[in-house]
Amino acid sequence: MIRTPDGRRLAVESRGHPLGRPVFLLHGTPGSRRGPAPRSTVLYRMRIRLITFDRPGYGDSERRPGRRVAHAAQDVAAIADALGIDTFAVVGRSGGAPHALSCAALLPERTARAVALVPLAPRDAAGLDWFAGMTEDNVRAYTIAAGGPGAVTAVFEERAREIRADPTATVTAMHGMVPDPDRSVLTDAAIRALLVRNFADGLRDSADGWVDDILALGSPWEFSPADIRRPVLLWHGAQDVFAPVQHTHWLAERIPGSHLEVPPDAAHFGALEVFTRALSWATQ
Repeated sequence: MIRTPDGRRLAVESRGHPLGRPVFLLHGTPGSRRGPAPRSTVLYRMRIRLITFDRPGYGDSERRPGRRVAHAAQDVAAIADALGIDTFAVVGRSGGAPHALSCAALLPERTARAVALVPLAPRDAAGLDWFAGMTEDNVRAYTIAAGGPGAVTAVFEERAREIRADPTATVTAMHGMVPDPDRSVLTDAAIRALLVRNFADGLRDSADGWVDDILALGSPWEFSPADIRRPVLLWHGAQDVFAPVQHTHWLAERIPGSHLEVPPDAAHFGALEVFTRALSWATQ
């Protein structure tokens, strides 16, 4: 457990090689520090020290009222300071990807490289039809976010209670909602088990982290992707229905020198299958 400069507790885990190259992994929405990641033995062989943490309001981390995407950079810096880490790489998946980009934009002297897997673009992205191609559940979630914290809390507290009651059923139900490439990934029992633990841990006590993620992702990020000057890898499955691929194309057009990969035969959960390669790129 680490204390931030403003006194909040952040739950942090480190795995892999204790003297390896440090990489922060920012989990998806909803999620937790115990979400999908390469096994410790794989990380050790790669000489990577993987650092994960519950974003405020998730799992064992204290809530940060009114947080925005930009605030993730402050939390990453606080953890790095506490662990005695000067420079590092960041990898973020799904809802964690914009938070990883905040480090590249706001901590340029400390962030060596950043990877954004299946990211969303800013809600106020000029010229982007933000909802086009997005699953109805996500459209509903971000539409509700426009109604403010009270509206989001009412909906997501109920959804979190359902997940806590049976996280396995939640992951099983996803199998029928996703395109074929994701369905293929979700047939892997190990990946399903990781997702079940991810949801159960993140939402164990409340929906606060989920509520605050939705509000943050549905609001201005408080930094511009165009200001990023660090090497960035953007990866997105072309068939994604949770975070449509045009979001990543929008980011690629604005982040100078970014490297874009859009495999046509992958979707949202394909990001889980490229974690190891993403970590290799991040630590070059």
